[in-house]
Amino acid sequence: WQVGGLGPMAGQAHHFRLYAPEKIPYAVSRYTNEVHRLYGVMNTRLKDNEYLAGDYSIADIACIGWAKLWERQGQDISEFPHFQRWLEAVKARPAVQRGLMVNAEERAKHDLSKDKAAQGVLFGQRAR
Repeated sequence: WQVGGLGPMAGQAHHFRLYAPEKIPYAVSRYTNEVHRLYGVMNTRLKDNEYLAGDYSIADIACIGWAKLWERQGQDISEFPHFQRWLEAVKARPAVQRGLMVNAEERAKHDLSKDKAAQGVLFGQRAR
């Protein structure tokens, strides 16, 4: 679900909302709305479950990286109270906190929305 849904859709939301050289309203709306739908799916699942697969699992670990960036995806998580509870619970886990700190100092030095050299490497490449 994360690999075929949340990851790709959140990634597209990030790209069109933050990095695209021109703002394309349809693309921004399309991916922002799709992430909203996916957070709704998570919220429904989390209504009766502490974690996505019942117990804490790789499902939670796989989703936290995208879920913690909800603001960048144009979301208001107050609409998703079960998702919000889950997000705080997962982020509070010591191992997750340690994982989120990996390379944090280096990441803080870069603003991809302004780093044209990095954008050139990450966006617009084609096969030979």
